[in-house]
Amino acid sequence: MKIAFIVTRSDDIGGVQIHVQDLSTALRAAGHDAVVLAGTNGVLADELGSRGVPYYCLRYLARDVGPFNDARCFREVRVMLREIHPDIVSTHSTKAGFIGRIAARTLGIPTIFTAHGWGFTAGRPRLQALAFWTVERATAAWTARIITVCESDRMAALRTRLTTGDRLVTIHNAMPDVAETVRARPGSSPVRLVMVARFSRWKDQPTLLHALSGLKDLDWRLTLVGDGPLRGQVEELAQSLGLGSRVSFLGFRRDVAEQLARAQLFLLISKWEGFPRSILEAMRAGLPVIASDVGGVQEAVVHGETGFVISPGDVDHLRDCLHSLIIRSDLRVNFGASGRARYEDRFTFDRLVERTTQVYESVLGRT
Repeated sequence: MKIAFIVTRSDDIGGVQIHVQDLSTALRAAGHDAVVLAGTNGVLADELGSRGVPYYCLRYLARDVGPFNDARCFREVRVMLREIHPDIVSTHSTKAGFIGRIAARTLGIPTIFTAHGWGFTAGRPRLQALAFWTVERATAAWTARIITVCESDRMAALRTRLTTGDRLVTIHNAMPDVAETVRARPGSSPVRLVMVARFSRWKDQPTLLHALSGLKDLDWRLTLVGDGPLRGQVEELAQSLGLGSRVSFLGFRRDVAEQLARAQLFLLISKWEGFPRSILEAMRAGLPVIASDVGGVQEAVVHGETGFVISPGDVDHLRDCLHSLIIRSDLRVNFGASGRARYEDRFTFDRLVERTTQVYESVLGRT
């Protein structure tokens, strides 16, 4: 098969970009011809180049919406697809999914759309959610299959009548495994807490800091990995709460696996998620997880078995969960081992590649 992946941005390396990067690499290793189209050049383009995955930069593909620029983007994508002539187009993220599906339809090329978390689910402003739903509803009819990365998103699509059930299939996010040298030792002390997330309106580092401000008598350190527009505000909050000496801001890092290996507890405190890959990375490392109950989080984290799932914004409950795991090394070890076993059973990357390939082949009518 020849598969053309389309994703909106290349100058970011979030969950969507890593998904496309790993999947295109795996498909080429399996003998398929996978190429990637994305807006701008950046870290994703560099990584794909180092892996031997052909990359095409789309000048006009950007997150911002504008009729003139989007019209140019449509023409650009259509010309590129005509030249590449793929068997199937796999689109990722809302903007790339919208324009990519329209362009592919005009050329008679079947398309797949992977929804990495719907923009109309709980946590989004109402008008914004309605706009996202309208766009997805309009383009769903042009899509051979819609892959949701968690069952929660598949049910949301059915509940809101976005499309019919025969077009939807859930394939959970997954992560390639790592060597034992980058596995965590959750029973060690002092306890190092780590959260890997952008500093944006959808993440909730402030709730985490407020919870930790009530645990100053315990021995812990917090590492925040990631960058984003709200980083400065969170740094100021850490200082105002008297946590400046105990919180480290590392910014964007390529060595996330190594950072997790040095931690004893992983956190993802947020207001909105799809099915976060960072939690799978933590489970892969053998870390216990505390995460907000948003999106498909409960499909990864089993409350009381691999970690704790808390209501968004619940400072008191988060503080109680943190206290339990900071003072009890045995609980961290047990939760971490259970999380690693769950990763091995459900979220290995081979499973994702196999199931995704089956969807592509079913669309093309192949066995």
